[in-house]
Amino acid sequence: MAKVTVGLPQGTRDFGPDVVRKRNYILSTIRNVFELYGFQPLETPAMENLDTLMGKYGEEGDKLIFKILNNGLDNPEKEKQVRDDFEKVLRGKNNKGITERALKYDLTIPFARYVAMNHSQLTFPFKRYQVQPVWRADRPQKGRYREFYQCDADVVGSKSLMNEVELINIYFTVFEKLNIDCTIKINNRKVLTGITELTGKPITTKAFASIIDKLDKVGIDKIKSELFELGFTQNDWTKIEKFLKIADETPGLHQFASLKMDSSIAAEGIDEVSYVISHLSDAQKKKIVFNSSLARGLDYYTGCIFEVKANNVQMGSIGGGGRYDDLTGLFGVPNIPGVGISFGVDRIYDVMEELQLFPEEVHIGTQVLFFNLGTAESKVAFSLLQPLREKGVRGELYHENSKFDKQFKYAEKKNIPYVVILGEEEVKAGTVKLKNIKTGEQQTLSQEALINFSFI
Repeated sequence: MAKVTVGLPQGTRDFGPDVVRKRNYILSTIRNVFELYGFQPLETPAMENLDTLMGKYGEEGDKLIFKILNNGLDNPEKEKQVRDDFEKVLRGKNNKGITERALKYDLTIPFARYVAMNHSQLTFPFKRYQVQPVWRADRPQKGRYREFYQCDADVVGSKSLMNEVELINIYFTVFEKLNIDCTIKINNRKVLTGITELTGKPITTKAFASIIDKLDKVGIDKIKSELFELGFTQNDWTKIEKFLKIADETPGLHQFASLKMDSSIAAEGIDEVSYVISHLSDAQKKKIVFNSSLARGLDYYTGCIFEVKANNVQMGSIGGGGRYDDLTGLFGVPNIPGVGISFGVDRIYDVMEELQLFPEEVHIGTQVLFFNLGTAESKVAFSLLQPLREKGVRGELYHENSKFDKQFKYAEKKNIPYVVILGEEEVKAGTVKLKNIKTGEQQTLSQEALINFSFI
């Protein structure tokens, strides 16, 4: 008999019961905070038309979009057409006959598409949150997967900077509830525009931001090399480098005084960052830093941008976002400004796992196990289990009459905190024995008292 080889696509994972419970703990925490701030839930399809996604994430982002091959190969004529189209692709021609759809790269562009399609029915400002998987054809590594969940919150239809203030407060609220010590980095795309203006070089802010965004990954020498290849001089680099070195410090805002004198757009960006920071509490200000090299390389950002780093652990950003003034304009509906943030659920999970931040109760599924000690006994046990379930107590009856040791081991392996022992004597007396597995404490209760017992 041939050996069956099974596996998973690289960059994807199965999630067992314990992992799902921990992930649900993170997701429910984030959802609850979104709801507290007045955001409404939304879902969009796993796939989008390729034209919807391409050209929205910059050159690097476009390379990571998972394209879906067109179907219909069961039809001989369609199969021939696809083969002909594939030959055209190899010759550098249009690939529309091969692929017209793709898995969504993030939640923001599909959201912009949704707003553009439904703007006449929406009430603005429209505040939505979205919790769904996305896909990227990236190289898998620690904290980076090809399939992963994003949790987004966006406000569209408002230019008020109070939206930025609220979104930062959402970050602080969520991470405080998850017990994650974090730092939020902030910058403004207008500052990056000001830096490019100083050099006088014909490079767009989007292109410049895309290069600067790789600073943490490739180092400052590589950034310098890329800019020199684009025609930047040593004099240009001297101007750029002094701003890139203003990193991870709130006082760095004041170091842009000279830039303000030469660039009105940069001054506007600094004023916006200052406004946002001024509305935070003193405790929050200690955890937010200005970083002039923060770029958030996606093409659609236009104003304040954010990135969240977990302290005390080696991990990439666990959240990020920013303002985009005309994202729906990409779909023919201009002048709908917006701002949004995203939580990196998978990285948050890895941080909490490494720092052992998950509360003990997250591991508990079933709260009470009724031992099966015979046909008559299990019938009474089941009659007691049902009213407990009606009260919201998660319980189960062991599936067969087995030795005590086997049933105890089952409870221990599943982290079930309580067991109920209901034998012939207990049935006659109308009582049960309730045992706490963790403490070893055992007590005899009436069946009525068991129904009213607090298993929390």
